[in-house]
Amino acid sequence: MLSAPAGLTEETLTASLRRTWRIDVDTVTYRPVGFGSHHWEVRTVHGDRWFATVDELERRRHRRDEPLHRAYDRLRAALGATVALHAALRGTTADRDAPAARRGRGRGFVVAPVPTVDGEPLTRVGDRFGLALYPHVAGESFAWGDFPTAEHRRAVLDMLVAVHMAPADVRRHANVDDLTVAHRDALDDALRAGPVPDCGPYARPVADLLAAHAAPIRRLLDRYDALVAGARAYDDRAVLTHGEPHPGNTMRDADGWLLIDWETVLVSPPERDLWNLDPGDGSVLDAYADATGVRPEPALLELYRIQWDLEDLAVDVDRFRRPHTGSADDDASWEILRGLIRHLGSRGQAPPH
Repeated sequence: MLSAPAGLTEETLTASLRRTWRIDVDTVTYRPVGFGSHHWEVRTVHGDRWFATVDELERRRHRRDEPLHRAYDRLRAALGATVALHAALRGTTADRDAPAARRGRGRGFVVAPVPTVDGEPLTRVGDRFGLALYPHVAGESFAWGDFPTAEHRRAVLDMLVAVHMAPADVRRHANVDDLTVAHRDALDDALRAGPVPDCGPYARPVADLLAAHAAPIRRLLDRYDALVAGARAYDDRAVLTHGEPHPGNTMRDADGWLLIDWETVLVSPPERDLWNLDPGDGSVLDAYADATGVRPEPALLELYRIQWDLEDLAVDVDRFRRPHTGSADDDASWEILRGLIRHLGSRGQAPPH
């Protein structure tokens, strides 16, 4: 996110880091990277560097009336599975009694959160926030979009194969995918074309945008529901999945490729990670089948492709049906929403805007 969350001071963040991870914080500096979570670079009085991530639990809810503790529990399950995966791939277990400077370090492609002194993958800060701490990684970062090289794409495939083959004692930490479209209630409400909430500068433009494209969006929702009904036949294919293995969630350092941002981990069909990985010629899907013995199913690839678009749409609609001020993050979200409508139009599911 481009700006720090309202209601969380640097003093509160610093106190939580000191208390929960027992690190001697010197400075915390906000880093406007990514879009979804908030990030700070943390430096200690000893010169160590860390990376702190804060999630606003309200934005992690699946429905407007869902209690915040359920959003926190989902985040805790995803990050707990990540810690277990990191340990399994390295053949180690988390050492909750070790000093913070030695917890979460080491080789391997899973950039997992550093367990707290109580062995938790994150901590809750007040009612509204979840805080996780990560080792600082110095390396090359990438942006959301197409994979820049075939080598990059293949590296992600290799990492995903390892994730999908995680043992049962790792998978048990994660929640099972229920195929929910987060914030669908807000999208459904907006499509009913009722009164527009007077909550900020983008409320009316978003309402107008949805009114102009209501029919194709409803068709997309109907198609998704039909695919979900058919997906129940594939429950036995469930594996541990990352959820968002796009280039922006990868890094490369001196030791090789890394996979970051594990907040969306679920046990689900492998197609959840594969729908956006193939360049269109089937080569990556064939390579996945050769490596795992599992042939990706076209219907499930379509399901997760549609779910991605619907969740992007619903998240932004929900944002603008809540109080907002027209901040830089609001401006960026509006452009994302408009771009998504253009994207759907290019696929023949909505007219160009």
